[in-house]
Amino acid sequence: MASKFVKICQLEDIVPGTGVCALVNGEQVAVFRPTQGEEVLAISNTDPYFQANVLSRGLIVEHQGELWVASPLKKQRFNLTTGVCMENEQFNVKTYNARVIKGSVEIAV
Repeated sequence: MASKFVKICQLEDIVPGTGVCALVNGEQVAVFRPTQGEEVLAISNTDPYFQANVLSRGLIVEHQGELWVASPLKKQRFNLTTGVCMENEQFNVKTYNARVIKGSVEIAV
């Protein structure tokens, strides 16, 4: 079954190297633009350690060639592709398919 994508913003609305939060089907989604390019990655915005919606404000970091976000609370790192928590896999987060089409950022629902 093909995924339905929902437009959330324009790519230019996300400063390279940062993330934003979007409400998609009632869930907060953290959307990251790691570089100047058109790559976007999306995970749940909820830090599972504290049940706080803050991951979109985390720092994008690279570790062993993979991109992670460090939570702004206690700096636990979550893989932006798989959702795996580096420090404790019991605290993984949900990932979302994300893409850019004609300058619009879209998330799969």
